[in-house]
Amino acid sequence: MTSETARLTEWAVEKIRSEYPDDVALLVGVAGSAVGGDGHGEPFDYFVPATERGNELSQTFIIGGVGNDLYPRSWERTERTASLDDLATQCLGKAVILYARSKQDEERFEALRQKLADNLADAQFVYRKALENLEVAMNFYRTMMFEERLYKVRCLAGYIHQYLTIAVGFLNGTYQWEYALGVCKEVSRWPSLPDRFLEYYQAILAASTTSELASLAHLLISSTRRFIAGYRPEDAQAPEPPDFQWLASWYQELRTVWNRISYYCDNEDADSAFRDACYLQAELEIVAEEYGLGEMDLLGCFDMTNLDVLAGRAVELERRVIAAVEGQGVSIRRFDTVESFLSSTE
Repeated sequence: MTSETARLTEWAVEKIRSEYPDDVALLVGVAGSAVGGDGHGEPFDYFVPATERGNELSQTFIIGGVGNDLYPRSWERTERTASLDDLATQCLGKAVILYARSKQDEERFEALRQKLADNLADAQFVYRKALENLEVAMNFYRTMMFEERLYKVRCLAGYIHQYLTIAVGFLNGTYQWEYALGVCKEVSRWPSLPDRFLEYYQAILAASTTSELASLAHLLISSTRRFIAGYRPEDAQAPEPPDFQWLASWYQELRTVWNRISYYCDNEDADSAFRDACYLQAELEIVAEEYGLGEMDLLGCFDMTNLDVLAGRAVELERRVIAAVEGQGVSIRRFDTVESFLSSTE
């Protein structure tokens, strides 16, 4: 800490002690936040208010061309940081306590720092958080698909990379924080990265068209999705065996959809066949994962000029479902006539 930053820290601490002794719990700096000698995070980064009045300490100012922001970060926000819901993780993990109102305030803060470390070491927890940040990146990508202005697409590409980096960092048990290193130098030190993760980012920096940026964003998301999938943790407890009686009931209910697809294909009604095939595809994906049925690709073969292929694929997948049910010794309730059904209920 230079003499200038030390003087600013002393000023802030004295202001708290003299004007807000009961209203501010902590004054905090953040190590590693400075870039190019700007001293950011060194004299102070934020304070934790203890009362509503404590928020009045907040102020911004410029000294020698360097901006300073003394801002409040509540206990509630610090809790969210420890839970990886507030993404400025370094504000807790790399924090330096410059002033504490009491030993209890300091201990409370350190407990939250330990909670952050414990969460980062929890494979199931970071996997869930990685998926959440992946979803944010994918939402940015969806927005990008309807944007034509280069500056907006470039900004969206930057945010896509940022949230994917957050996801990857969590799975590495860490987060990006040392700003002076830059993204590539810091991230390259992490033990495990998605395939071509930094290469795609470098290409985004060099891209000059919206189409390039969109293509690279897609590649970056795809690579990161595969990476995250590799971290899917095994359930701590053995899963309950799937209920094949339920699958039989599901099939009995959905049999009408197979009939409709067959009917529409026979009558060359591509519109209606496609509609029902989309519905059945979504249902098949759900049961395929739950019952270990393998990939259930119905729509991959859709061709509006040759619906026989779709009809054949639907029959093939139906047979797989029936075999899975009956292979478990579960009977499907099938009757040739109303009379046979009624007699079975007597």
